[in-house]
Amino acid sequence: MLYIVVITLLISMGIVVKRAIKGPTSFDRMLAANLFGTKTVVLIAMLSIIVDDAMFLDIALVYALINFVTTIGFLKYFRFRSLGGE
Repeated sequence: MLYIVVITLLISMGIVVKRAIKGPTSFDRMLAANLFGTKTVVLIAMLSIIVDDAMFLDIALVYALINFVTTIGFLKYFRFRSLGGE
């Protein structure tokens, strides 16, 4: 059953990559990149369950935090065209 979930995740990640490449606006592309990162976190968590090693959950948590900070940074840059102060 877990392998079916992993295969479904990989297929949906392929669809998200297509949207990230073809997206009509930069916000659609960024949303697709964020969704790809989120699906990667879920995939790492599923790997943790399959291998029965909790270390992968720590890796998934760190990857989720990096994905969040990167998304916020890109969206701030797209909106203000700067990452700095004024």
